[in-house]
Amino acid sequence: MDLKAVAAQLRKPDGDFGKQMGAKMNESNRAINFYTIQKLNLKNNARLLEIGMGNGFFVKDIVAHYPSVTYTGCDFSETMVQEAGKLNASLVEDGQVTFLLAPSNALPFPDATFDTVFTINTLYFWSDPRQELTEIRRVLKPGGRLLLAIRPKSVMEKLPFTAYDFTLYEKEDVVELLTKNGYGLMEVIEKNEPDQNVNGQFFRMETLIIEAEKL
Repeated sequence: MDLKAVAAQLRKPDGDFGKQMGAKMNESNRAINFYTIQKLNLKNNARLLEIGMGNGFFVKDIVAHYPSVTYTGCDFSETMVQEAGKLNASLVEDGQVTFLLAPSNALPFPDATFDTVFTINTLYFWSDPRQELTEIRRVLKPGGRLLLAIRPKSVMEKLPFTAYDFTLYEKEDVVELLTKNGYGLMEVIEKNEPDQNVNGQFFRMETLIIEAEKL
């Protein structure tokens, strides 16, 4: 297996291989997605932005959990945006869900658009996290919340593909990033996940969710 190619597809799924990788990510990221969805704690009629939604597999669960939400997902993979639109066609047609092709450091939204922004397993790929955090802060309403979910460095560094173009973080690193870039820390959530089988080898998994408020 070409680990560098796998890492590149995890960062930005593309083409048929990217579609396959998106399906595999749905399986491997099930627990971290469900933990994060539960912690969104959205109010009625909230406007929600997800950065890096992949093929949008878990959007149906968000809408089921928060029926009045207006959901927007953006991703810089054209393949994933197309797949998400197909997978959630009825929700898109109803106008409750929208998917856009956009990079996380140049979000195509006016200031103060969203009540809550969340992102799962994208921080590793941000070349300059300050840019993304500044842009997210811009599109959040005053007092709006950001939930940033990853797996910590102590877990990720054991996976062979993370040697290629991944930047890994421990809890303290993420907290420092947020507090130095205009956010107030609200909560740190750490949860164990089921072990995962990666090419015949089992790895311990753990979810880390940092919740912060726009100051």
